[in-house]
Amino acid sequence: MQNVFPGEVFANTADFDTGIRQFLPRYDEMLEVITLCISSTSRRILELGCGTGELSLKILNRYPEAQVIALDYSPRMLEFAQDKITAAGYQQRWTGIQADFGDWANNPENLDIGSEFDACVSSLAIHHLQDEMKLKLLERIAASLTQDGCFWNADPTLPESPTLAEVYKAARKEWAVEQGINLTEIGAKRGASSTQGYSSQDQLASLDAHLQMLSKAGFKTVAVPWKYYGLAVFGGWL
Repeated sequence: MQNVFPGEVFANTADFDTGIRQFLPRYDEMLEVITLCISSTSRRILELGCGTGELSLKILNRYPEAQVIALDYSPRMLEFAQDKITAAGYQQRWTGIQADFGDWANNPENLDIGSEFDACVSSLAIHHLQDEMKLKLLERIAASLTQDGCFWNADPTLPESPTLAEVYKAARKEWAVEQGINLTEIGAKRGASSTQGYSSQDQLASLDAHLQMLSKAGFKTVAVPWKYYGLAVFGGWL
């Protein structure tokens, strides 16, 4: 099995966009929620762990005035995203930077991206950090946002009990059957991930823990605009 960075999921980058939609229920809906939660007046948007650029693309499509600065530690993901953004004609409004957002949280002076972002977004990336680093990252995000700035994250969450873990698993299996998806076949395309920088394999936190961390980091209004079993979109405003 090919080794991949945490978050890259699939051995072949070209498999990601199709594979993640077969692997996770309602993937596009989840990203659309983040896009809708950003204010239409947002100009500077920071994305942490942009992957193949799917969320960036949705944001640039919806908000013609927005500029996205996207961080990802994977050169192959960034290259894939850049090609996709360029093909859509948005290359003047998107900047991809190879960087570990965990390192940005700890050593912001090493990465010259400035602050005063109107919004920060992330999807399927922050759950690879240990909880201590999740909080540190949220504090860094809060310090980098404008006065009314917002942050939205789409991530899997830790089930609150073993019973719920079984419920989530059963719901996903039923969804896959309804869609005619063979999860074993999709799983065979996955790579084996090892620690990269501050990120490791899944290090899930409960939704409640995430909301407490957001409050502790200084977000005054905390919300969960979307939840589907173990997947959630959560965040808030300063």
